[in-house]
Amino acid sequence: MTTCPTRRDMLAAATAFGVAGPALSAPEALHREDLFTVSDDGFRLHAREVRPAAPHGASPGAPLILLHGARAPGVASFDLPVAGGSLAGDLAQRLNRRVYVMDARGYGASQRPAAMGRPPEQSRPLSRAFEVVRDIEAVRKLAALRSKDGGSGSRQVGLIGWATGGLWAGFYAALRPESVAGLATINALYGGSDVHPMLGPGSAVAQPGQPRRFDPTTGGYALYPAASLIGVWERNIPVADKDAWRDPALARALAAAVLASDPDSGRHDPPRFRAPLGALEDSFYQACGRRLYDAGSITAPVLLLRSERDFWSRPADLDAFVADAGRSPSVKAVTLAGATHFVHLDRPDRGRDRLLAELIDHFGGIRA
Repeated sequence: MTTCPTRRDMLAAATAFGVAGPALSAPEALHREDLFTVSDDGFRLHAREVRPAAPHGASPGAPLILLHGARAPGVASFDLPVAGGSLAGDLAQRLNRRVYVMDARGYGASQRPAAMGRPPEQSRPLSRAFEVVRDIEAVRKLAALRSKDGGSGSRQVGLIGWATGGLWAGFYAALRPESVAGLATINALYGGSDVHPMLGPGSAVAQPGQPRRFDPTTGGYALYPAASLIGVWERNIPVADKDAWRDPALARALAAAVLASDPDSGRHDPPRFRAPLGALEDSFYQACGRRLYDAGSITAPVLLLRSERDFWSRPADLDAFVADAGRSPSVKAVTLAGATHFVHLDRPDRGRDRLLAELIDHFGGIRA
């Protein structure tokens, strides 16, 4: 059964997407603040800082930046106000460091390209990977300034990317290896094969008659009801009782948060949120077997996480990345047994605990 957000859920999500000052305070051990910075090409970008209210022990390591996927923006993906819904909070608390939940351009509280205010057919897919890496650099600079004030003085960051966020994180780590202390991807494509169950050659998003070319008539962005995102999640859960696999309150919070992230969502009936389609175009080419970046340029330790039931990434993507990443001092590939694409939001015993343990082990041993 698809879980729909209640009015209370929507109000909670709207609070979570506040654009100034401290955000959600619970749990009290963490401090949250919504920050803004500007990319080199002029986009105003949002990043939520989640940090221990009272840092403890040794000097913290490099701050972490979490990168969302193609549809749900940062806070909706990584900092929901529900138990088990904040990967950012868990990492900040367990690793004793600052975590930044950013929105790429066109998502969440970040500035949207002007074309997103016009009908989608009037533009080509927006927020391509080569643009989002500029956003990551802007947030890295922000994190460096905040870390200096906080005592760590780190100019490097750790990057964690989920799905398309893994493409963006890897792309950035390859372009700016000196700025990355550690990299982790979760269910990310790389370009290891041209066989894919949804995308790739001849798929629905390919140009007719040109199976390896993305359809040029695809618009700049798409409109999605929250139910479409929850439906994808539920179809990936292999049991009839979806609530046994993931908390229904968390699903409602996700649905409410994605709608609250777009101020125009209420103009549609039913409400729908906008998401740029540059991620889809990039992912199509990765699914065709094209590497959009070279993992051989990455010099940071790498953790590649893939859920066994993931519908997006493929085992061949991990194999190809490992084969290419010859300059990284360590590359660890892990399959999360039985887990879904949304593993970081599933119940602890459905893969989330294992995911969190792997991330803590990986970044806990890395110093900038």
